[in-house]
Amino acid sequence: MIGWVFILLAVALVAGSLLMLRDSANMPLSAEKREKIRKRQAELEAEEEQERRDDQ
Repeated sequence: MIGWVFILLAVALVAGSLLMLRDSANMPLSAEKREKIRKRQAELEAEEEQERRDDQ
């Protein structure tokens, strides 16, 4: 009987964690954070392009 309680508790914890993760995935980003992300992405792409040119 105690084994079933532990199994149900584990399933409930996993399900709750997944639901919280799903809810937090839709959090809106501020314009400032979006701009920082865009700048960082552009920097990474520039670095990758430079590495590709150096390898050739």
